[in-house]
Amino acid sequence: MFIHLGANVLVPIKDVIAIIDVKMKDSAESMKEFLHVADEEGFVVTIDEGETKSYVVTSKNVYYSPISSLTLKKRSHYVGNL
Repeated sequence: MFIHLGANVLVPIKDVIAIIDVKMKDSAESMKEFLHVADEEGFVVTIDEGETKSYVVTSKNVYYSPISSLTLKKRSHYVGNL
């Protein structure tokens, strides 16, 4: 099964490690550092140039999603219950 992260981006649910609200970036120095290193190493995929509402960490990339973390969480649980 897949989860839709915005625009035309779908990722396999089994590859999702974490769905993180954008507000968490400012609450922890380690989160800022993680995102900075991921960007420097070329692992960041920005789905929409507009507002980023959540970060989706997968086994291959970190996606900057325009969809809220709550909505993504609901989608992931919905898929798991099929």
